[in-house]
Parts: sequence; C-alpha cells; structure tokens
Amino acid sequence: MKILVLLGGTSFERDVSLASGEAIVDALKKAGHEVIPVDTAKGKKLLSSSTQFLPEGVKQKPPDVKSLQRIRKELTLKTIESFDLKEADVIFLALHGAPGEDGTIQALLDMTGKPYTGSGMLGSALAMNKAMAKKIFEYEGILTPKWLLLESSNLTDIAEIEDEIEKKLGFPCVVKPNDQGSTVGFSLVEEMKDLKEAFEKVKKFTGQILIEEYISGRELTVGILDDKPLPVIEIIPEHGIYDYECKYTKGKSGYICPAKLSKEKTEEIQKIGLKAFKALGCQDYGRVDFRYSEDEKFLCLEVNSLPGMTVTSLVPKAAKAIGIEFPELVDRIVNLALKKKK
Repeated sequence: MKILVLLGGTSFERDVSLASGEAIVDALKKAGHEVIPVDTAKGKKLLSSSTQFLPEGVKQKPPDVKSLQRIRKELTLKTIESFDLKEADVIFLALHGAPGEDGTIQALLDMTGKPYTGSGMLGSALAMNKAMAKKIFEYEGILTPKWLLLESSNLTDIAEIEDEIEKKLGFPCVVKPNDQGSTVGFSLVEEMKDLKEAFEKVKKFTGQILIEEYISGRELTVGILDDKPLPVIEIIPEHGIYDYECKYTKGKSGYICPAKLSKEKTEEIQKIGLKAFKALGCQDYGRVDFRYSEDEKFLCLEVNSLPGMTVTSLVPKAAKAIGIEFPELVDRIVNLALKKKK
C-alpha cells in the first residue's frame, strides 16, 4: 500500500513524534509498503531512506516554547491541504500531543473520508483531556488518584489554593498540564513551599493545570492492540518518577516485561486497562498507565491514544513479548485502520 505518515508537528512532544515517525517509516518499508513521510509543521517530505528525522535523538527536555511558536506560523491545515490524499491508501498518525493526538487532526481526516490509524476524534479528545478522562473513569468505577483542576490564569490567591490542596490531596502531590503528554511540564511537589515554582513551570505549557494525589508504589502500563491487552510492563525510572528525561534518555529507566505480578493481579490490571480504553471510546491500539499502590490497588493515571512508537517504546516492547516484531506491529495497526473504515 501507499501510506502517508504524519509526524513532527507543533506540539511540545515534537521530538518524540519525529523519533516515532522515523521508526514507523522504517518498519512500514520493511513490511513492503510505499511510504510518504510528512512533517505537519513544515510540509517537508522526508523521502530518503537514509534520512534521520531526529539525528541527535530525543533531548532531555521538550522543545522550548519560542522555537515551537516559530514553527506554528506554518499552519498544519495548509500543510495537509497541500498533499493529494487521494494518492494514499491509509494515513499513519505518528503525531503526539496537540494538535495531532487531541482529536483535531482526526476530525479533519474524518471529513476527507481517508482511513487513518488509532482512535477517532472523540476518543482522542477525551484521552488528551486528563480531567475529562478522570470524570469518566470515576463514573465507570475505575480507580484514579484524587485530583483538582485549576485555570493557570486564576492563580492569584495562592494561599487559598495551597489550603485546598492540603485538605483534598495532601503532599507530596503531582502538578502537570491537563492537556499534554510525555510528562511535559510535570512536577512532583514534595512540600507546599515548592508549589509556586511548579505552577510557574506548568503555565508555560497549558491554560489548565491538573493537580493530582501522589500515589506511592509501582509504575505499570498496559498496552492495547485490537481490543486485547498486551503483557503488563513495569517501569523502574532512575528519578523514582517516570518524567520526560527518564522516558527518553537511554539508561534512565529499567523495564520488566511481563511485570512481576500474580496471574490474578495481571488479569485484573489488564481488565481495568481495557475498560478504561473503551470507556473513552479509544480504538485499535493505545496504552493505559497505572500506579500500583502499596495497598495493592491499581489506580489509572491516563490513556495514551497515540503512544510512543519507537522500537524501544512500551507498546512495541509488550508486543514483542508475545512474538509480534515491530514491522508486523505497524502492519497490523494499518490493517486495523482499514478494517475500521469498512
């Protein structure tokens, strides 16, 4: 097939998307497809088989705001309009963050009638909006850490906010953007005195701040492929928390797949992961992240509708554990997109 791969984009996860896109393009070629890679921020076709989209790899921090603002002057919509989508049999979304993972691109592609990989507009939007996802989790009886949502423009009375956090969540707590992935803008706040610094950090990335109860315990994730849970992975980050640096810097995290859980607990977390995935209306493939508390409860953090897809990313690791190599995995995802369209 002729496959258009959309990658890069203008989100704070641009570098991660370029890394995913590079791996996906290579795997699709190995699976025998004709591939057209397109950076949605620049409209640049990256056709050379030897081209590295991100030669230096993912850096320890996300791209800075100013560099992304320069890129955003070239509109994603115009970029997509400049290509004849009729030539492509299917569109593979290697985008992360917004726009790309938040339902925006999905809504546009729905209007073209062209099949694309991953979840649709609604599932993508709900998964990206962490507060909305948590409301659905709570309605569905899926445990999730306690949380508060604040507008970054309404942080004038810090004393009142501090009091509310202490009463409802306690310390330590987690401060992060409500609408970003890859722990962009994330802070683990150990004491009240550190809140102001965390707020200043997160305001650079979002208009909505999610404050979440910190759950002491193990970091686990469940990949989903074709409505079936993949083997559970335990993540052991160097920093104790799976932040941006630990995610994308080689050697900063260890991974155990399958995770060391009893058969009963493995089945339990897989069942919850699939339930969370479906509750948001997600489709085809994704990843559901958990904390496993010290009192042996699984608390769902979020659903990733377009998870990282480098060869060393978590969903490919889980797929490989059951004998699905990376080229076969991306080929399956393409066929799920076509099946969904039919």
